Amino acid sequence: MYNPSKPYKHELLSLIESTWQTPYVSVTSGTYPIIKKKFKGLEVQHTDGIGTKGIYHTKRGTYKEAVLDALAMNLNDLALVGAVPYALSDHITLPDQGSGPVLAIIRALSAECKKRKIAIVGGETSHHDNVDGLDIGMTVSGFILTRRENRMRAGDLLVGFKSSGLHSNGFTKVRALFRTGEWREDFVRPTAIYLDTILEILKRYEVHGMMHITGGAFTKLKDVLKKCDAYISAPRKLAPQPIFSELKSRGLSDREMYTTFNCGIGFVLSAPEKDALQIVKEVKNAAIIGRVERGEARIHVTSAFTGKTIVL
Repeated sequence: MYNPSKPYKHELLSLIESTWQTPYVSVTSGTYPIIKKKFKGLEVQHTDGIGTKGIYHTKRGTYKEAVLDALAMNLNDLALVGAVPYALSDHITLPDQGSGPVLAIIRALSAECKKRKIAIVGGETSHHDNVDGLDIGMTVSGFILTRRENRMRAGDLLVGFKSSGLHSNGFTKVRALFRTGEWREDFVRPTAIYLDTILEILKRYEVHGMMHITGGAFTKLKDVLKKCDAYISAPRKLAPQPIFSELKSRGLSDREMYTTFNCGIGFVLSAPEKDALQIVKEVKNAAIIGRVERGEARIHVTSAFTGKTIVL
């Protein structure tokens, strides 16, 4: 039962304060943390959560994996502008299960933030007696060293980065297709985090456009195409994990698969041929999956499941 006096709050504060030693900000304790930045330049913020995947995390008690999902949904999007994360605020909503889940989440979050030099500078916890699963929403702040346009260009090759599985999108469809009680480890496998790899790539190679394949799946590529079409003709190079084939076998069309799920490719960038070829030589689980040509912002995908081409 939830205790509104939060007898565990001193342990939470200790965990949070352990993230305050970073090269990017100094934080002073008080009624609210006071933040002094150690950098100059452009800043960006991003907010996201884990959605209905949290139902599966709650059932299995996979709180560390839930934290990684929440971080990935924010950090992978910050990668699109080459941002270095430096601070975050969180809002945790979860069923009334006492203090155990909250402490487990903050322990995992503080550990990940210390690894990444991200200061936790705010947060709130909401215990609800009318929800089935947790959600970890967070706003992550980052700074940009070099401002860049995020736009794919005709003549670029497309580089795909393998996903770790379902990531944190499409779980409304997953829950509709799997009966209550059906279980797959894929349901709680955390989302891959691409930020570190992308920041290193941006230091060394010319990259024109990038997209994190999340809600809306491959239709998101439309956001970074202008008078160009993307042709994804080799998705089998990053073969979809078996869970995607199982979803397809439950009656989904190629179009539903590629507009709902990442189908084995969690992040896509476009680059000139010489840079793209070098990137896939150096980065594990990356492959050339297609090309960009002049067009009208359409996505042509050759299905890894049927071999048919669909246009999104």
